[in-house]
Amino acid sequence: MTAQPMTGALGRTRRRSLPVPLPRDYAWLSARDIWLVVAGVGVIVTAMWVRHGGIAQDPLTAIGQITALGGTYAALVGVLFASRAPWLDQVIGADGLRAAHRVLGFLSVWAIGAHAVFSTLAFAGGSVADAIPTLISLTETVPGMLGAIVGLGLFILVGVSSVRAARARLSYETWHGIHLYVYLAVAFGYLHQLTIGADFTTDPVATAFWIGLYAAAFAPLLVHRVAWPLYATLRHRPRVLGIVREADGIFSLHVSGQDLDRLAVRAGQFFIVRALTLKDWTHGHPFSISAAPNGDVLRFTIKEFGEGTRALAALSPGTPLMLEGPYGAMHGARRRRRKVLLVAGGIGVSPMRAMAESFAYGPGDMDVVYRARARREAALLVELEALAIDRGIGLHVVAGKRGDPGVGDDPLGPAALQRLVPDAAERDVYLCGPNALMERARIALLAIGTDPARIHFELFST
Repeated sequence: MTAQPMTGALGRTRRRSLPVPLPRDYAWLSARDIWLVVAGVGVIVTAMWVRHGGIAQDPLTAIGQITALGGTYAALVGVLFASRAPWLDQVIGADGLRAAHRVLGFLSVWAIGAHAVFSTLAFAGGSVADAIPTLISLTETVPGMLGAIVGLGLFILVGVSSVRAARARLSYETWHGIHLYVYLAVAFGYLHQLTIGADFTTDPVATAFWIGLYAAAFAPLLVHRVAWPLYATLRHRPRVLGIVREADGIFSLHVSGQDLDRLAVRAGQFFIVRALTLKDWTHGHPFSISAAPNGDVLRFTIKEFGEGTRALAALSPGTPLMLEGPYGAMHGARRRRRKVLLVAGGIGVSPMRAMAESFAYGPGDMDVVYRARARREAALLVELEALAIDRGIGLHVVAGKRGDPGVGDDPLGPAALQRLVPDAAERDVYLCGPNALMERARIALLAIGTDPARIHFELFST
């Protein structure tokens, strides 16, 4: 990647004596490798259950134990996937990790819930009528049982709040706060396992194995979600340089700091941004950089979606920030062809603007298709037009409603893409915008024969 100057009133550049570092892309590792390890450890967990007499026990006890082990393991893998460790982020991708985390979360809730039901029935001798009195007795007499019940309640709370219908009624900040309780729930589960779990009380090897699993799940979380952001904040001291209005409801946040040329970031990646002066500073917001890293300034172009982004738009110069990242696998290291097509929709133009500036290409090697509801709402368009003239980019602005002249009924359909970029099927293609737009563009690209491995995108969190 060749860093070039960032345009704009707040952009500054200096010549650097050292090359800008780049994050690793972990090309030697694949998602399949990671899932094989996850599956292999799952086999070991099952084998230990069998070794401890799982199959030979009465059915209620056996089911209660295997669901407890499976639910706990799913929760630990979910914690690991939430760590945003670079090797996970670059191999599986931010959207893939979110999807896996969501599935693992629901699996753990259902499995641990089943464990509670079947284990209680087993202690009650299979009597449904005696289940509640038995549960009360266990709570009063078994160490850690009350914590286990609280942990189960927290798991259920997090699971219910993650259902799409519930998410639609909750602000991101509220949902995020509730979601953090899952770590407390896992801690309660650990204490419960420590006091009465067969693996912990009867088998030192299994005890060491499970302690290792907890460490493997939580250590990356503490390193990459806590220690590294704190270190990067103290090291680089990011602060607001200024706010620039780009379009109606869209602004650019310019960030300065110390030794930003030592911050390993690629165009196309994003950071979790927190303003340390705001009341909700613990709730970060993911934003892609919208200009090529130049060692002096990072720029984020942001659409005002809610209270959190409006608060960021009102920040004063000098406000201290915390930057967590960079994250995201949609960058130049994934590129395989000389020619590139960037397809942007709405605020999805932010990473595309950075890629258009930073990628190495010659005149005619890059085309940009920019979909917007109206030309006046097309943020960063002036900058893209300047880059198009300077570097020979084919810039295609598709602005207006469906059915309008020049837009058509399917503005990103197969026919439209081939009309705008006849050799689109032979290029590496990067997509960014609303999820529905990216899905339509992806289907259109597949229809015209584009290799799926050359279609690069990451879905927004919903």
